Amino acid sequence: MSDDFEKDIEMSNDILTLVDEDGEEHQFEVADSDEFEGQNYIALIPVYDNPGELLDDSGELVILRVLEEDGEEYLEAIEDEAEFNKVGDFFVKRLEDIYDFEDE
Repeated sequence: MSDDFEKDIEMSNDILTLVDEDGEEHQFEVADSDEFEGQNYIALIPVYDNPGELLDDSGELVILRVLEEDGEEYLEAIEDEAEFNKVGDFFVKRLEDIYDFEDE
């Protein structure tokens, strides 16, 4: 990804609204997005209306695969644990200067 794109994300605090399998909407801030091993991914941070919800949050990044079909982008959960861990480590390294990550 270009440096301009990364700066746009950091400066604009893009918010995505995703709908879960129960039809509930959840908002996420785009923390980062990039290509890793030939596939595009996006790292998201939950956004909460109620400050109490923030205290209950585990602080984990939500990482999704970005796919394109017929010119439309959509997001897909990463089912493979090994893939998720590799991509997660990639984003943690990219974001560790901005966010305080703790080892589990």
